[in-house]
Amino acid sequence: MVEECSIDIKLDHHIDLVDKNIFGHFIEHLGRCIYPGVWVGISSKVSDGNGFRKDTVKALKSISAPVIRWPGGCFADYYHWMDGVGPRESRPRRLNVWWKGEESNAFGTDEFIQFCKMVGAEPYICVNVGSGCPEEALAWLEYCNLSGNTKYANMRVSNGHIEPYNVRFWDVGNESWGCGGNFDPVYHAWEYRRFSTFLKRADPSIKLVACGHISRDWNFRFMEAMREYIHLIDYLSIHYYFRNGQRYGDDVNFTDEQYFNLLYDVQLLEYQIKQAIYAIEFFSEGRKDIGLIVDEWGVWHPQATVETGLYQQNTLRDAILAASVLNLFISYSNKIKMANIAQAVNVLQSVCLTEGDETILTPTYHVFSMFKHHMNNIALAVECVSPTVWSGEKEATVQRKLKPLKALDASASIGQDGKNLVVTVVNQSLDKDYTAKIRNNRGIKFLEAKIVSLNANDVRAYNDFESKENVKTVEETFTVNGSTLELNFERHSVNLLTLKLE
Repeated sequence: MVEECSIDIKLDHHIDLVDKNIFGHFIEHLGRCIYPGVWVGISSKVSDGNGFRKDTVKALKSISAPVIRWPGGCFADYYHWMDGVGPRESRPRRLNVWWKGEESNAFGTDEFIQFCKMVGAEPYICVNVGSGCPEEALAWLEYCNLSGNTKYANMRVSNGHIEPYNVRFWDVGNESWGCGGNFDPVYHAWEYRRFSTFLKRADPSIKLVACGHISRDWNFRFMEAMREYIHLIDYLSIHYYFRNGQRYGDDVNFTDEQYFNLLYDVQLLEYQIKQAIYAIEFFSEGRKDIGLIVDEWGVWHPQATVETGLYQQNTLRDAILAASVLNLFISYSNKIKMANIAQAVNVLQSVCLTEGDETILTPTYHVFSMFKHHMNNIALAVECVSPTVWSGEKEATVQRKLKPLKALDASASIGQDGKNLVVTVVNQSLDKDYTAKIRNNRGIKFLEAKIVSLNANDVRAYNDFESKENVKTVEETFTVNGSTLELNFERHSVNLLTLKLE
């Protein structure tokens, strides 16, 4: 029996603009992320001359990293920004409460802004609600965004930065339901109103992000307490980690069943997205369009502990998961306006790993390099037909029945000129290649095509410091002349197809 596969692209079914910020990143003062993943000091031979690690800047710049979230994470709600400005030799050393060890504060606000500028990314700052106060947050905003003859604007100037930084995105607290203070949703709403009132008044142009949860009850109670203050919320954020060692296995050592479990559970993330969107729309509909941000997401393997600095290896499986999640985000472009994978370097699902003077690019890096072609395109509806590769019936929860996992997963977008089509296809099968017919519903001819494929001999393959290209991409360019295209997608692969339309 021939197993037919098809990917039907609905050129006239526009979802929304694919906000480039859904391909965002996150850095925290945790493990070896900031030191030495981002900051190595001026005297280091891997420094750019200003203290930043050259290879990290190059890697993030090459994937057009659009936005970077900082300083946390749990670290944010114990971080006092004044510790990280002024002469570095005068900055105090502090205890890193959540991630242990000491914080030198060598990398602070000015360094973060400079790092973002070098990468070409927009800064996204998380303010301290857990152990801070509105006055401290307001002073930080003044330091970053305001000009004039005021205390903190003058402080920025005296530190050598005359022009305001104009930071647009501000996160009011991180995981306030947990490490950010163990607030209940109603109390968090009180605190959010207090902080956001002053921040919005000082700079009405900023966008404020409220801390949400992967609990529908928590989000509903928070949003209900904000019912009369909806104008103070621009986005609600949630965090989602794939973190279940028994179900998913280790970073490198996992069974075939654990491989499929991980990909199958992307549907659980989708469920949480739907629940958060429902809470947002129930309380804001008709009054304000509030977006959703997934500003921490990724795989958290058992090897990533506080003792190891949350360091883990990054295999082809992790890349396949990242691609499937990004396909999901694209399909919700009408509501998801930012996402930040955790974390950019040396921590959790990183795009690069460092060891001494060396840096390697992970399989997840290559996924972001491929998916950047969706940025600022218009997301299109896609109907993808392929065989089932994992039913997961025994794993279905009592709350919801998850669908069987199909071999192929895809998303599509079109350039705003209507001439350039981008399709990303993941073959999630472990043992079968599949040929799929790629069609569009308007019968428009495809003229030129390029396919970039990410793969390796084994789904457990990863890039290490001895073999940096175990998992890599290959490219093929070809001409076509028709509205249907047949392409073979190899087992356990991520594929980028770019097409010029007639």
